[in-house]
Amino acid sequence: MVIYGVALLAGCMLVGLWAGDVLGMMLGVTSNVGGVGIAMLLLIFLGGYLMDKKKMPASTESGITFWNGMYIPIVVAMAASQDVAAALDGGMIAILAGFVAVMASFLVIPLFGRREPAVDDGDESTSPTADAQPHSRPAPSQAR
Repeated sequence: MVIYGVALLAGCMLVGLWAGDVLGMMLGVTSNVGGVGIAMLLLIFLGGYLMDKKKMPASTESGITFWNGMYIPIVVAMAASQDVAAALDGGMIAILAGFVAVMASFLVIPLFGRREPAVDDGDESTSPTADAQPHSRPAPSQAR
């Protein structure tokens, strides 16, 4: 049923917000630290586990999909806007920390984008032959 998917999402959200509040208290801040992110990760892992065990029917999955398209992007956007407002109030060090994190992410992207070249195993059945030209165009007709 669709309502089970919504219930799973709501449960993950409540647990994530609670965990974010606990994490905030442990760090000595008076705010939720990563609650929405924890909730999303919990939903991903719990949903994947239930799908692997064949315990999530398609109708339950459609309940989660519905709210993924509606609710989660809104919550993430609201949390991000609060983070930006808090960073601006926090002063230059918070802005500098955010800038450094973004630049580090940009520098790491090429490392993940590199691919190893394909290794030729010498098998003649899989290598292209000299007369095969997969990307060639047919010869234009001579008749005009």
